Amino acid sequence: MSTEPPEAGSQELAARPAGGTPLRDTRVPHMPFAWVSPLLAGAAAALVLRIAFGGLPGQRYSAMLGSFVFLAPAVCGAVTVYMAERIKRRGWGYYVCVPWVSTALFVLGTLLVYIEGIICAIVIVPLFSVMGSLGGLAMGIVCRITHWPKPALYGFAVLPLVLGAIEPHWPNPDQISRTSRTLFIAAPAERVWHELNDARDIRPSEVGDAWAYRIGVPMPVAGVTEDTPEGRVRKVQWQKNVHFEEIVTEWRPLQRVSWRYRFSPDSFPAGALDDHVVIGGHYFDLRDSAYTLTPREGGTELRIDVSWRVSTRFNWYADRVAQFLLGDFSEHILRFYKARSESAAAVA
Repeated sequence: MSTEPPEAGSQELAARPAGGTPLRDTRVPHMPFAWVSPLLAGAAAALVLRIAFGGLPGQRYSAMLGSFVFLAPAVCGAVTVYMAERIKRRGWGYYVCVPWVSTALFVLGTLLVYIEGIICAIVIVPLFSVMGSLGGLAMGIVCRITHWPKPALYGFAVLPLVLGAIEPHWPNPDQISRTSRTLFIAAPAERVWHELNDARDIRPSEVGDAWAYRIGVPMPVAGVTEDTPEGRVRKVQWQKNVHFEEIVTEWRPLQRVSWRYRFSPDSFPAGALDDHVVIGGHYFDLRDSAYTLTPREGGTELRIDVSWRVSTRFNWYADRVAQFLLGDFSEHILRFYKARSESAAAVA
């Protein structure tokens, strides 16, 4: 019985005639830097898919569809392993780990050609790495136990294109979540209340350590509550000309203020955020926030509550990212109000 590995699985031995003399050597010739060619091939294949998935949010071939988010990195890993197996047999560790590099190259390529923003790139890399490993492992198994790795690879590549055309007809599930943080401030409630409703000239050094701002979300510049004909409205400005309104829904002076967010078509200028995941958009929205002030001995306890919506095929992942980023943001914004309130109280 022949124990030779299948066609695309290893260094193929030449076909032999009855006399046992090799007819020809079909191995892929060794080339300098051959180890990098599978990585580049995998990254290039996924990049082609990203270009194909350039549709608008909620439409066919949007980059936020599950058919792209799950399958593009899987194709990247599958192509990487297939090309590597054409050179020589690889181990299981290669199937799992090397696709991490090719998916990272893929993400880097999307940044270099300006079809992806830095925020999405950073956020999606962990999920892409896992899916790349699964695609590489699947192709490794195909190469070891079958004689048709090339048809399998074609199937890998076509599947996201087929699903990308029909997936928008399926409704996205909505998931509503909330986070809460509390901090003690050594200042009276009057001082804290004032800072909540009249935050001006916010410096990057006051909030810049939050992870959301580290990965590219514009930093806040001001947030001021004003009386308008429709009621109290907190007007917010961020860097990069981002602006939006917070409609006050509860107003108990020195005790509690809450608001819902209102975004206009020009709230986020082009390039301010990644265009397909803007706040208030098809896939993500901030719903409301509230601050509660509780007098304590020596100061005030300030609590923030924030709720949001995610609507994707991968809510289990997107919501955890939102939990981390918004939880971290909440902690830093409380520290901002603490620093300002305590500083103003000390001056007074």
